[in-house]
Amino acid sequence: MDPDLRQRLVAAGVDPAQVGDPAEAWRRLADAFGLRATLLDRYALEAEARGVAVADLPVADRRKMALEVLKARDPLLELTGGASGEQVEIVPYDPGWAVTFARWAERLAAALGPVAVRIEHMGSTAVEGLAAKPVVDIMVCVPDIEDEASFLPAIEGLGVPLRSRETAHRYFRPAPPDPREVQIHVWQAGSPEERVHLLFRDYLRAHPAARDAYAAMKAEAARLYRSDRIAYNEAKTGHILDAVEAAERWAAATGWAPGRPA
Repeated sequence: MDPDLRQRLVAAGVDPAQVGDPAEAWRRLADAFGLRATLLDRYALEAEARGVAVADLPVADRRKMALEVLKARDPLLELTGGASGEQVEIVPYDPGWAVTFARWAERLAAALGPVAVRIEHMGSTAVEGLAAKPVVDIMVCVPDIEDEASFLPAIEGLGVPLRSRETAHRYFRPAPPDPREVQIHVWQAGSPEERVHLLFRDYLRAHPAARDAYAAMKAEAARLYRSDRIAYNEAKTGHILDAVEAAERWAAATGWAPGRPA
């Protein structure tokens, strides 16, 4: 067992030598460490219980564990589309991503009208010089996330169906065989989620060293989890949480606010 996982189990009150039910052990980790208890920990605990390597866990079992972890974080999670099956591909920064965003922002603004309080280019493709998956992430902020009738038909009318529903988030992406050129994230205007995603983006834009460290970490995560997109995202969690803590200090020092980069 990885020494770091062993240490965190002890801190969570779990004996690493007698883990017992790996699902229950993960839940205790999550209680103790929040988002820093990742799907990768769940994989490791399951593999340890079975006496196999993580790589030998069946794909179907890993998908069940992924849903288990996601539902533990948000019991209201609903998946309205299956897994994409696409491999993780990280490519060099492409200036064309900004063009793609602008084109889609115009379409979204026309479709949503005043319901779109904010439309922003977010994620790695929004940071000049940062390698990324070649999919443009778009943030749409609305007055009321529960009022789906005000935004869901308009977004789906652009050919981007709803793929998952969480308490504070709605996620849309094209369905195969349409290419995944964009993915659209809807949050409530003024929400913590709106703020933290814009903060992380602007922090990376303003700090090339942090941008490059994030790029290196993503490249390694993609190498390890190329065929498991959820595990790839989970592998980034600790790095992102650390970067957000640094970004909060930067925001406090500079007066950063959403829509007003320092």
